[in-house]
Amino acid sequence: MRLFLLVIISIFISAPSMAQTIAPIIPPTSFEQIGIISISGTGEITATPDMAYITSGVISIKKTAKLALHDNSKAMNELIAVLENAGIEKRDIQTSNFSISPQYAYNNSSNNEPPKIANYRVSNSVTIVVRNLDILGNIIDQAVSVGSNSINSVSFAIEDTSELLIQARKNAMANAIEKAQLYAKTANVSLGKIRLISENSSYPTQPQVDMLMARNMAAESAPTPMLSGELTFRSNVFVQWELEQ
Repeated sequence: MRLFLLVIISIFISAPSMAQTIAPIIPPTSFEQIGIISISGTGEITATPDMAYITSGVISIKKTAKLALHDNSKAMNELIAVLENAGIEKRDIQTSNFSISPQYAYNNSSNNEPPKIANYRVSNSVTIVVRNLDILGNIIDQAVSVGSNSINSVSFAIEDTSELLIQARKNAMANAIEKAQLYAKTANVSLGKIRLISENSSYPTQPQVDMLMARNMAAESAPTPMLSGELTFRSNVFVQWELEQ
């Protein structure tokens, strides 16, 4: 009986030491995270436009709305015919604004007399897509010649921008990485895992043509010279890394 009790006691005494021997051993890590770094990068790429947008139309002012609308419709039909004869497809001509509004005359001698309608103003304009920039100046000249007296501006564009935007994004990311590596090296630390990538909108800068100058040039010479220049596409990216010692 005494021998049996001694065996039980020895088992309970040795149990804690057995538990200690099977505890898992966690190996030390080779790097220690010490903070984060946040960097913004900018990428650009330029390209030559291959199309243009023109907003052109007619403004007519007459004593009655009916006369103003009649004159305006006649001039607009001539404008559309000129555009189609120049090779502009119907799908590339879209009405962008139409309005009929009264113009009032005020009696300065009496403050109590209400203003009277003096004329009616009809404005009709279309947005034109020009896919052949070689005829752009000629189209503006012809539009003015048939009575277009409202040409607001010309903006240039590129029909397919997908590859340009991809390259701008690549340039932005490369710029962010280059700057992050420079800061990390100077601080004697290493870049770890990327924690965040955030992109701002990519967009082209749109060169605008002063159409008042273009109309004056059209009156003096033909065709009106139009220079498309280049479009610049920009992309901005925000990247955050872990820092390691």
